Amino acid sequence: MARYASCLPYKIFPTIGEGGTPLLAAPALGREVGAKAVFIKDEGQNPTGSHKDRMSALAIARALDMEAATVIGASSGNAGASIAAYAARAGLQCVIVTTPNMNPVWRRAIEAAGARLVEAEDSLDRWKYVERRVTEDSWFPVTNYINPPVGSNHFGVDGLKTISFEIFEETGPETVDAIIVPTSRADLIWGIFDGFRFLQERDLINRLPRLYAIEPFTRIDSVLRGKDYRESFEGRTRQVSIAGSTVTYQAIDAIKTSRGGVAVVGDESAAREQRTLARHGFYLELSSAASLGGLRQLIDKGEIQPDERVILIASSNGYKEFDFEQPFLTTD
Repeated sequence: MARYASCLPYKIFPTIGEGGTPLLAAPALGREVGAKAVFIKDEGQNPTGSHKDRMSALAIARALDMEAATVIGASSGNAGASIAAYAARAGLQCVIVTTPNMNPVWRRAIEAAGARLVEAEDSLDRWKYVERRVTEDSWFPVTNYINPPVGSNHFGVDGLKTISFEIFEETGPETVDAIIVPTSRADLIWGIFDGFRFLQERDLINRLPRLYAIEPFTRIDSVLRGKDYRESFEGRTRQVSIAGSTVTYQAIDAIKTSRGGVAVVGDESAAREQRTLARHGFYLELSSAASLGGLRQLIDKGEIQPDERVILIASSNGYKEFDFEQPFLTTD
């Protein structure tokens, strides 16, 4: 990621090898879904297994610049593991606020990095705890803590632009037609949008690719149909990395400006697509695998045409998931 330092808010930042993830052609998958070309941008190959590493590197750089001693974030898993790793790399204290049902694989990774876990009753209570520590103790916030939410630390989100830069390097000025993005509070889809807008403003690409958000129950979809984005949208899902009851303004802006859209993919569909992707060699987290279900929907509805080129953002690998329905294995 340091190759793009001149386009980032910090030219020097803590690194453990983030960025440079492959854009992999999946021709057999394309034939299966009826698309001209499907590519997987495999963010699961980042050091802690998700796109969050691109954010953590820049957010921790900002914390160092602000001379913070402790960083704090609210997370269901991926962000917490990433923040903990980068804080350890930089020698900062780290606190991650989560809920009691956090995946034990993520919990172990966070604690192994030396971070402290704090449990809150639910997602919104996490933000209240973070807010107290930020306002009362001057801890540095890496993630959102405001409701209605405004997204994660914007220095960190700037790191996500590098996904767009890497895609541009491999696809050229015409780039691709559409990009499918697992979305909760839209840090990822906004960062990708902002990166392509950066390229367009410098006449390096001829158009913005259309951006499509994938969500596990109706939130962004409701807003695009007329609901106020500041409302709460309740739902249940096992897709923990894109769960949550809130929507951010930047999600709507990125989708509308790029002329994209949204698809709602439930847990059963996501689980089927997880198995399908694995049979094509891509073992992704459930939340990431939902992108393939979204692609099928968008093709069926005619929003993506069969002759178009599409990228699925594989935001996280599947090896960190833990199935709570399966018993622990024991040995004698």
